[in-house]
Amino acid sequence: MAGMYYEDLEPGVVVEHAIRRTVTETDNILFSAMTYNCAPLHIDAEYSKGSIYGQRLVNSMFLLALVAGITVYETTLGTTLGNLGFQEIKFPKPVFHGDTIRVRTEILDRRLSKKRNDSGIVTFKHVALNQRDEVVVECTRVGLMLTREGAKTQQA
Repeated sequence: MAGMYYEDLEPGVVVEHAIRRTVTETDNILFSAMTYNCAPLHIDAEYSKGSIYGQRLVNSMFLLALVAGITVYETTLGTTLGNLGFQEIKFPKPVFHGDTIRVRTEILDRRLSKKRNDSGIVTFKHVALNQRDEVVVECTRVGLMLTREGAKTQQA
């Protein structure tokens, strides 16, 4: 099991995720097409040349999904019962084709579940940076995480 259990996720713990990802034009176009996001800032190079950025922007919803995905292996793989929500999502700097994204997670808070005896609620803060160390995504996520004892009960 690569993920961390509730007991491991103490407030103040910081994880620098090993996986980094260079975002490609294909990522952006495919994600935009699959989600029916036809905003010309994502899919139209000629239109985007005249924008304040001078080029296409990577779809922010792709970035949010990428950030969440990068965090899975070292934090929640096999130890989560599910996401409970995302809050305070920010995109302070644009991301362009060719930018490389890395992610850091900090545990902000946790408490045992009031409804379940096998899990607790953990608040994660994810920060994504590009290759220039500029923050490009910040979000707070809440997840329902298994306790070690809860995992033993599930396996039995």
